[in-house]
Amino acid sequence: MPFLLLKKIPRNECLIEAAAQFSDLDPSACEAFLHLMQTADEAFRVTDSNLARHSISQGRFMVLMLLLDKTCNCPKPRTPAELAELANVTRATMTGLVDTLERDGLVKREPDLVDRRMMSVHLTPKGRALLDTILPTHFQRMAALMQTLDEAERRTLIQLLGKVREQAAKLFPAEQGSGSDKPSSASPLPSCS
Repeated sequence: MPFLLLKKIPRNECLIEAAAQFSDLDPSACEAFLHLMQTADEAFRVTDSNLARHSISQGRFMVLMLLLDKTCNCPKPRTPAELAELANVTRATMTGLVDTLERDGLVKREPDLVDRRMMSVHLTPKGRALLDTILPTHFQRMAALMQTLDEAERRTLIQLLGKVREQAAKLFPAEQGSGSDKPSSASPLPSCS
C-alpha cells in the first residue's frame, strides 16, 4: 500500500516558518524525511505496477519469494511461523496471505517432514512459473530505477539508509510481528508553495 503523502514537498522556507510554530520541527530533518518517504512511495509504485499486471500484491509476492531459496534457485518450504517472522508480520496476517495463495494454487500446505504436527508451506509449480514470469521485469525495473546512481553512490545510499534504519530501531523498537500490519499516515505538515 503506498504512503499518503503531500504531492509537493514544502519549500525549505515553509518548513522554517513551521518550525516557529512547532519547536520540535527540525526543517532539514523534516525535508530529508519527506524526500525519503516520497522516494519510497515512487519506488513502491514502480515495482507494484509490475506485480499488478500479474494480479499479485506486494505481500503475496514476498511470500512467494520467501519460498524460493536464492542460493540454488529452487523452492524452499517454510512453516507459516517462519514466513511471518521473515516478513515481519503477524501470524494472522501470514495465514491470510497463505490462504489466498493456496486458493490460487500458488502454494500448498503439507505436513512438515520433521514434525508431522506442523505444516509447511510449499511453492507449487504454478507459483514457481509465476515467479519466473515476474522476476525478469522486477529485476529490470530495480536496475533501471537505480541506474542514475553509480556504484559508489549506491554504497553511500545503502550506508545512509542503514543509519536511518538503526536510528528507527533505537527510537522505536519493533514489536514482534508488527511490521506491515500498521497503516501509513499522511504528513501533518502544512502545504506551502
